[in-house]
Amino acid sequence: MKEMLAILFSAILVDNFVLSKFMGICPFIGVSKKTSSAFGMSIAVTFVMVMSTILTWPIYTYILVPADGSHDYGYLKTLTFILVIALFVQLVEILIKKFMPPLYKSLGIYLPLITTNCAVLGVTILNIDNAYNLGESIVNALGAGLGFMVALLLFSGVRERIERADVPKMFKGVPAALVAAGIVAASFAGFGGLVENLFG
Repeated sequence: MKEMLAILFSAILVDNFVLSKFMGICPFIGVSKKTSSAFGMSIAVTFVMVMSTILTWPIYTYILVPADGSHDYGYLKTLTFILVIALFVQLVEILIKKFMPPLYKSLGIYLPLITTNCAVLGVTILNIDNAYNLGESIVNALGAGLGFMVALLLFSGVRERIERADVPKMFKGVPAALVAAGIVAASFAGFGGLVENLFG
């Protein structure tokens, strides 16, 4: 249980995919202007991360590279994982379009782009590279999704304040957002010792 909590909190705070590994920057910058769309995107990404992990881990472990060593199709990992991710992204897109049209409209092109979000693919590949079992992989994927949500919601709050602030003209828009992202990312560096002391 302690190890699971360490994986969860590390994925949320220490190894945050956006602020520490710098993955998933496209939706981080593109959807963070409003808190409502940031929250919707976070839920969608978390769902895709967890569901993709639930499917990709057994596919890799039992089909691509089985323990009996009968064959090794590990080179198909990236292609297979992207196809699985695309499947769940399509499912999310259909559900959001049907049940939440305003959210679907506000997310725009960034919703189908979850398929090419390197944070989602990164989670599924790192689960294999770190030799996590299925339970640990699911916890890591959930933590990565929650970490993505924390980063996106924090940053959307910062961006809403920047939009109302009197920023010099040359810093308006993306430059101010990138400077703010750097400051938010630097603040997350302090969590490394905290998780180590709690679960180390």
